[in-house]
Amino acid sequence: MNKRLAVIFIFISVMLDSMGIGLIMPVMPDLIQEVEGQGIGGAAVWGGILATIFAAMQFLFGPTLGSLSDRYGRRPILIISLVIMAFNYVLMALAFTIWLLIIARVIGGITAATQSTSAAYMADISAPEEKAANFGLIGAAFGVGFVLGPLMGGALAEFGTRAPFWAAAFLAMTNAVFGYYVLPESVTDRIRRPFEWRRANPLGAFRNIGGLPGVKRLLLISFVYTIAFFVYPGVWAYFGAERFGWGPGMIGLSLGIFGIGIAVVQGLLIRPILNRIGERKAVILGLSVDVLAFVALGFVTNGWVALALTPLTALGSIAGPALQGIMSRTAADNQQGELQGTVSSINAVATIVAPLMVTQTFWFFTDGHGPVYAPGAPFILSAILTIGCILVFVQTPRPKRPRGT
Repeated sequence: MNKRLAVIFIFISVMLDSMGIGLIMPVMPDLIQEVEGQGIGGAAVWGGILATIFAAMQFLFGPTLGSLSDRYGRRPILIISLVIMAFNYVLMALAFTIWLLIIARVIGGITAATQSTSAAYMADISAPEEKAANFGLIGAAFGVGFVLGPLMGGALAEFGTRAPFWAAAFLAMTNAVFGYYVLPESVTDRIRRPFEWRRANPLGAFRNIGGLPGVKRLLLISFVYTIAFFVYPGVWAYFGAERFGWGPGMIGLSLGIFGIGIAVVQGLLIRPILNRIGERKAVILGLSVDVLAFVALGFVTNGWVALALTPLTALGSIAGPALQGIMSRTAADNQQGELQGTVSSINAVATIVAPLMVTQTFWFFTDGHGPVYAPGAPFILSAILTIGCILVFVQTPRPKRPRGT
């Protein structure tokens, strides 16, 4: 198979998944006000409901799609998901009621298989020692999409609130056609596993995957780390406005710089780092750097200093792919889809919990309720959570690669 073209398709798929969020973000307030006839406050409430619905569907159906990809292959799941994603954006572009938007978010959450199934595909085509580095490419794709999405969405919004959805639909369908011609199947009869409903739901999948030696602790670390890292998209805009007096343009620029930093670290630097120190030390290094970055941002009072910390915050992102690589080594070849679906579900729960935690912490320490005025309090909370991740990780034994299924 042409492995290079397959990797390019996977990279684009994850990038589009990331772009899709940022692409529609600039117009969602206006779109919701347009279809619902409410003010910005009501639009924000509905926006939160739609985001929660999307994450809840990911939690419920992530393992199902992962198990389906273990049985029927990654190729059909990825291509069908992209096609449905395209029609889902068309539905949002044509939506004239809030209920159509809700239906679209339900469908979108159920079929959001691109990232977990892409990770399973990368695990299939990678040697054990290459897994973490190749997972880094997925992180880099997410970083690139995180930069391009809001930029394109803001530019396309000049043509109307529906324009970004038509663009997202076009990009998803184009990539589906590209994948149809260049993506070979990575699931062979040797690793194909029968589909079982008892393993294809969040609780059943967690029970099976959590039974692998050491994986339960690693899943806990992934869950807590996702909550801690969510402080950036969760409160950065409010933190920048409150602490530094930044406007929307500066906040967007700072997020773009952060996305570029992650793309560089996970796309270019992670492989030599892993080759030099290995996966376990890379996890510890990444988490330790995150602690330093969180503490620094918790106390910084100068916006330019905060921007100067971007390379440090980006370097911490090596922890995620390294941790994912370790977990992938513990699962058998016919469990990769189930594993990635379980990780996707756990991270979906984290993205439901995280916004409430970080925004409530920000409100408490900036609205006169806390003992001190501290806009950086959410970053201190993230530092504490990450220290907990380090303590659990160093006590987790090195998992062994299973021989069977």
